[in-house]
Amino acid sequence: MTGSTDTDKPLRLNGGQALIKALEMEGVEVVFGYPGGAILPVYDPILDAGLRHVLVRHEQGAGHMAEGYAHATGKPGVCMVTSGPAATNIVTPLADAMLDSVPMVCITGQVALGSIGTDAFQECDTTGITRSVTKHNFLVTRAEDIPRIIREAFHIATTGRPGPVLVDIPKNIVDANNPDAYFDWEWPEELDLPGYHPNVTPSIESIEAAAELIMAAERPVLYVGGGVLKSRGAQALLELVELTDIPVVTTLMARGAFPDSHELCLGMPGMHGNYTAVTAIQRSDLLIAMGSRFDDRVTGKVGAFAPDAKIVHFDIDPAEHGKVRTPDVSVVGDCRISMELLNEELRTAGLPGSNPDRSAWRQQVSGWQEKYPLTYEQSKDGELLKPQYVIERLRDLSPKDTIVASGVGQHQMFASQYWEFNHPYTWLNSGGLGTMGFSIPAAIGAKAGLPDRTVWAIDGDGCFQMTAQELVTASVEKIPVKIALLNNSYLGMVRQWQSLFYEERLSEVHLGYDVPDYVMWAESMGCVAFRVEDVDEVDEVIAKANAINDRPVVVEFRCHATENVYPMVPAGGSNDDLIVDPSQADLLEADRAADRERAEAIEAGAQA
Repeated sequence: MTGSTDTDKPLRLNGGQALIKALEMEGVEVVFGYPGGAILPVYDPILDAGLRHVLVRHEQGAGHMAEGYAHATGKPGVCMVTSGPAATNIVTPLADAMLDSVPMVCITGQVALGSIGTDAFQECDTTGITRSVTKHNFLVTRAEDIPRIIREAFHIATTGRPGPVLVDIPKNIVDANNPDAYFDWEWPEELDLPGYHPNVTPSIESIEAAAELIMAAERPVLYVGGGVLKSRGAQALLELVELTDIPVVTTLMARGAFPDSHELCLGMPGMHGNYTAVTAIQRSDLLIAMGSRFDDRVTGKVGAFAPDAKIVHFDIDPAEHGKVRTPDVSVVGDCRISMELLNEELRTAGLPGSNPDRSAWRQQVSGWQEKYPLTYEQSKDGELLKPQYVIERLRDLSPKDTIVASGVGQHQMFASQYWEFNHPYTWLNSGGLGTMGFSIPAAIGAKAGLPDRTVWAIDGDGCFQMTAQELVTASVEKIPVKIALLNNSYLGMVRQWQSLFYEERLSEVHLGYDVPDYVMWAESMGCVAFRVEDVDEVDEVIAKANAINDRPVVVEFRCHATENVYPMVPAGGSNDDLIVDPSQADLLEADRAADRERAEAIEAGAQA
């Protein structure tokens, strides 16, 4: 498409105008940003544009809002900041998006081309700094290249394995006062990206080999990762499970990809996964890794991970295959397309009618679920709240399709464990990078993208203090998110580790209980705020918060300071070393002793 006037004269734009027009051509509805000197020429044409700009209070907030928007909507998130310290402030969200495969386009201002390399005011090597934390980045040197590069940036960010792309734009090529910044607008319909050809469709040979292993397995487990959600493959996954009758574990990044209410859902595996999910993987004879990358938080000690399992690995990124665990069958392609082809192959082979008898496996898994459910001891009258209880009440009193964003730490694990996710794309969290402060801006981004949905951010007091200023953004921009602040006065996960593994030598983890006053702070930022200290108040205040939809709401829940997240796999340990809730410890030790006796008896019989 070539822009033109009524007289068919070329549409002449400067670089700043072209950038905004290119964003509109890509269907961008919301940009999260913060202006400054080098990017200032781009902010003038925003006044005449059809897109919404959300003015953040810190550039890191812009990046996380773009991430939250992308997580919730499936569309690429867009953020825009200036040069120098603004660009370095956006590095954390870029790294976060890179590790969690979030489609995002970040536009940064840069000093004028002639000033690059002179240590000019607010100059930094943005492309050099961000090269390792972006899928790709560009330094634009000509105004007329802006439409093409923006088109390429969105294509790269959203195809193949999604990820963040950065476009660094020198000030002089977007400056309306620079004659050299003007050119005849032309929008590229075709893309020419030599060397970039994501392999979306897997080979039929790999699909057939995967189907053969699935049909022969007696103790299979589907190990589902965030790639299923990125490919919008939740429906294909449900069809695969109903065909094969195989139990499913959903990683931290995949919560909601498969409904927790389904009888074959085992929940979350990993360092703080539940006993059944962790143990089912360990005892499986076939592990079908679907869009998951064998993260160290799931595998524990790699050499002891699922020792008897063959591996079928489905992933669009060839670099993930064999990186941690060598697969027996490698299926390189988009997860949704791969599952659809696999389902077709399995139906051709006679499924669901010709599944092997896995009744013993189902019975064993059900036994683990019954013996080792997630559990905690409820607070007694007069005691501080248990965070697990707060999350259960938030879950039960909020709409079923509520979008939940979490920070990082104990509250993140409790939220993933105790919220029931039956809808895809309702769980936003920082999985790979583990970025404290993620939840509030991510929730704002999600709410900006889906304004009719209820969005709760579940945060800890440590995380809250890192990015709470973005509640000013939410108030001013009229983005009514809701924040559940679980205040235990500690860096909870660090305190847990120091308690368990450092002989309770608590070093620099106490944040203080009464400073700041979170209610006063939240109210000063334009929010409605509540404080809850008693079990009897929890339901009433949650109901009040859910009824307020014209302003952000912050509810401070005063929580028990020494509550730990269980189960837990010690760092560097095997998943077989899983620590369960203290109330289940004796039962688990008895079961492990019985397992050892059986193993010794089998070995003795074999030797005889």
